[in-house]
Amino acid sequence: MKRIVCLMFAVAMCAAALAQEAREVQHFAHRGSRYEFDENTLSAFQGTYDKGIRGYETDVRITKDGELVINHDKSLKRTAGVDMIIEESTRKELKKVKSLQGNPVLFVDELCKWLSKRDSIYVEFEMKSSDYSEEQLEVYCDKLYKMAMAKKPANSTYLFTSFDARALRVMKALHPEADIMYIVGEPISDKHINKALELGSKRLACNMNGTSRAMVQKAHKAGLIVSLWPGGGIEDFQLGVALGADALCCDKAVEVMEFAKKNMPWVKLSKHR
Repeated sequence: MKRIVCLMFAVAMCAAALAQEAREVQHFAHRGSRYEFDENTLSAFQGTYDKGIRGYETDVRITKDGELVINHDKSLKRTAGVDMIIEESTRKELKKVKSLQGNPVLFVDELCKWLSKRDSIYVEFEMKSSDYSEEQLEVYCDKLYKMAMAKKPANSTYLFTSFDARALRVMKALHPEADIMYIVGEPISDKHINKALELGSKRLACNMNGTSRAMVQKAHKAGLIVSLWPGGGIEDFQLGVALGADALCCDKAVEVMEFAKKNMPWVKLSKHR
C-alpha cells in the first residue's frame, strides 16, 4: 500500500513538472522598474538593460509645443520636485529640469534612438491621453506611431496601450497595423473582453486583484493575449504566473527576474508575443 501511495505521489509530481515547463511569460519593467531605478529616465532603461531586462513599459505625454515626452504624471512635482505641467510646458523648459535623482526629463525621440540600437525588445508605450481633445489625439497618435516605428529594432514588439479607448480608436484609424492594448483598472470580465475585441485589440491588460484563472482562460479562448498588473514584486509575479497571464509588468523587474531564474526555472521570461 505504501508503495502505491509513493508511486501516485511520484506521478503527480511528474505531471506538475510537465505542466510547469510549458509556462512562458513576457516580463517587463514598469516605467523602467520604478522601485529599483529612477522611473521613466534613460538611466532606468539603461540600468535595467545592463542587468538583462528586455521588456519595458513607459508613459507618453505631449508638450505645449507638440513634443512627445516620457512621464507618467501630468506634473513633474512627484519625480522632480517642480510643479510643472507637461502639457503646459515646452521642450526647452522641460530640458532645464532634473529629477530628484539628478536625471534629465526624457523625450520619446531620445528613448527611441536608444532602443533602436538594441535588438529583440518589448516596449509598451502607454498613451496618457484622457484629457486630450479629438484634434490633439490625432496629432499625438500619429506622431507617436511614426516616431516609434521609424526606429523600431529588429525582432522587437512595440505596443500602443491606453486606458483611453478614444486613443486606441484614433491610433487604429490612423494606423490600422498598430498593435494596441486596452488597459482597465478592474479584474477581467466579459465586458472588458468584449470591449478589447470591439476596439480591434488582440491584447487586454487588467488588474490581477480579483481576476480568476477561469476568466484568463476565457480571454484566451476569445483570442486575447492577457497582461496583468500591478506587479510590485515577487509575490505579484508568482500570482500572475499562477493565473495564466501571458505578460506581467513589474516595479522590481531585476529582482523578480533573478528570483524566477533561480526558483522558477519552468518559467521562460521575455517571450515576445
